[in-house]
Amino acid sequence: MTSRVRLIVAAVAAAVLLGGAASYGVFAFASSRGSIAAGGEAASASNGVASGPRIVFRSTQPGAGYGLVGSVPLANPSGKRTMTDIPCDRVYSTATISMCLRIDRGALTTFSANLLDKNGKTTKSWPLPGIPSRTRISADSSLVAYTSFVTGEAYAAVEFATSTHIASADGTDLGDLEDFSLVIDGERATTADRNFWGVTFSSDDNVFYATAATGGHTWLVRGDLAKRTLTSIRESAECPSISPDGTRIAYKKNVSTTATVHWAIAVLDLSRNRETILPERRTMDDQVEWLSNGTLLYGLPHTGTVGDSDVWSIDSDGSTPPKLFIEQAWSPSVVTR
Repeated sequence: MTSRVRLIVAAVAAAVLLGGAASYGVFAFASSRGSIAAGGEAASASNGVASGPRIVFRSTQPGAGYGLVGSVPLANPSGKRTMTDIPCDRVYSTATISMCLRIDRGALTTFSANLLDKNGKTTKSWPLPGIPSRTRISADSSLVAYTSFVTGEAYAAVEFATSTHIASADGTDLGDLEDFSLVIDGERATTADRNFWGVTFSSDDNVFYATAATGGHTWLVRGDLAKRTLTSIRESAECPSISPDGTRIAYKKNVSTTATVHWAIAVLDLSRNRETILPERRTMDDQVEWLSNGTLLYGLPHTGTVGDSDVWSIDSDGSTPPKLFIEQAWSPSVVTR
């Protein structure tokens, strides 16, 4: 049995033991998020997400709508949500397409990344080698990226392996980031324990940012699709998200001085190379989303309720404390038209 096959078998076994979902810490999914809850008030459903400016998310409200894609108006995030009949474990949307990462439960648990059109119809599906984690779409909807995490024995130092792909919106696979050249501090890294995740696209479709990890360290890296290179620009940064104006990158950063990890939100000014740690005191394990150039959105577990979560907002300059933005929601994406 090959190392990759052992990883897949281990991931499937773990999914079965956990009810088909991963632990929150590494994979950013609570174990009970994987299954749709029974009972409670039924959610309204439609085949496609609502039109117009909106915030799309995965609903964690108890009942028939648990785990389904929903949305609220961008101008009224506390207003009535519109629900679809589309189940996703992670979702990201633009005005024309969506990416839906899904755990498919049957006689054998499988994992998939699905490209949906604006009506929610699947136009392309890719099998994943493990539990889904992150996905992003470029602002012009021409590129998509998706990451799955696979538990196993391959990399003892970090205790997980990743698979991250970039594809065009027509379904053409543009490559696994493991096949890109990784350059750290000017030196090419050739070690076997390389992992990549958390892609975010710039306005230039050739340029993207991601997380690279090797040797027990993580880096924010700048990717070049044409050259197939990944170049480090800052250490200790994970799950980046670039601002709409392209001037800053937000990411999660371990600020703990002990063995217990504590993820804070950091914002890097690219032109000044200046990092700001935001005043979110709870540990945050998510890939943040920009609501605007001045505000970030991110998910946190709902206090006191297993399997639930809320979306919070915080000013990107750290001037104000976080605020509750959407209750019982996860994996937000902002659609501006």
